[in-house]
Amino acid sequence: MITAWVALLGICFGSFINAFVWRLYERDFAKKKSFKDKDLSITKGRSMCVHCGHQLKSIDLIPILSWISVGGKCRYCKKKISAQYPLVELTTMLTFILSWIFWPYEFNLVGYLVFAVWLVCIVIFMALLVFDVRWMLLPNRLVFPLYGLAGVFVALRFIQESDPMILLNAVVGAAIGGGLFYVLFQMSDGAWIGGGDVKLGFALGALVGGPLNAFLLLFIASFLGSISALPQLTKSKSGAGSYRIPFGPFLIVAAIIVQLFGTVIFDWYTAQFL
Repeated sequence: MITAWVALLGICFGSFINAFVWRLYERDFAKKKSFKDKDLSITKGRSMCVHCGHQLKSIDLIPILSWISVGGKCRYCKKKISAQYPLVELTTMLTFILSWIFWPYEFNLVGYLVFAVWLVCIVIFMALLVFDVRWMLLPNRLVFPLYGLAGVFVALRFIQESDPMILLNAVVGAAIGGGLFYVLFQMSDGAWIGGGDVKLGFALGALVGGPLNAFLLLFIASFLGSISALPQLTKSKSGAGSYRIPFGPFLIVAAIIVQLFGTVIFDWYTAQFL
């Protein structure tokens, strides 16, 4: 029953993420605005079609099912609605469920608060992922709140475990997660990695905590990024310099993997090779 509620919560937040990301981009980054700022307000603006601006009805707002029922097109202007919408809703729901099932920490009073903070982090992760995939942007308005959430997460984990190493590990993790990217950013003058990835690296490093987890985060992200870029690089005649990929999504996926399965991965590696 709890898993079902977590799933429902995830799919609802996925729907919110889609609306939030579009409104934030249109309001703060779009070169040509198609709607007024008041219509793009997260708190006051009504749900509407991104193409024609028609106000959506309740039947249009059912996550995943509404998109399927209209064949991926607006019910009013018949223009195509991106598959991003159901994918984000489904992915957020699945990530919430996986977090609940494989959560590595104890569920006591403070433990539930830790888990709640993690779910809020996932919401921001998904928003950043969409932003980076679509527009190659990692907005400060989304990245900087992760610093505060990471601080709350680490503080609650310290209260939960009463272990000073949790605080030290968060500092070390942040230094590795963002520090290495900062060095690469400075060495390449931003050609090898973006400034948004540097900022994100500090927050994610603090969240996963510790040198081993931070290095595992960077390894998984780099591995996934390399696998993703390889097909394009083999096709490109002008070489790697002409092809750019958003690295933020790989960092985010890696952070989720390390947070939920880091201990399992290290135990498996130790058993197999050490």
